Amino acid sequence: MATKRNGEKYLGHELHVPLSQDGQVTAYVWPVRALNVRGSWCGGPTIGVDVGNEEIIRFDCHDQPGHWHGGGYDKSGSPGASHRDFPRDIVAVADQVDWSLQQLSERTGELLTEAEHGEAAESLDAEMLDTAIGLIRSHLEQQGDLRGQAISAGIIDA
Repeated sequence: MATKRNGEKYLGHELHVPLSQDGQVTAYVWPVRALNVRGSWCGGPTIGVDVGNEEIIRFDCHDQPGHWHGGGYDKSGSPGASHRDFPRDIVAVADQVDWSLQQLSERTGELLTEAEHGEAAESLDAEMLDTAIGLIRSHLEQQGDLRGQAISAGIIDA
């Protein structure tokens, strides 16, 4: 299950949605996850995929230094071991969210297989995945500009 770490701050309501009929593969979104990176607070939406109680894929849409984690986030032993940069031209939070949801739409099975979760990849339900992506997008819109509020409140450095 997606791990909340000590010292991080969360704004908004998280959402979990199933991606497989048995409910073992799920997607989630935290509207704002704020964390301290090298003395500066950054944050924004975090989107991911869990298999059972293990977090496998994670997209940290935090502007600069936004990034994502593949290859099995929880099994990597540390966040840095699974770290991957967004493409160079994907910088703004909205663009990172769009890119992340596109990756989920097109590559969830591939990313699960890469992380040695082939059975989970085979259990993905394409209709449930499409529905989940729409629900995540809608949920973020309904939550409003929580990142902007976090910047105004001094939770995230601008």
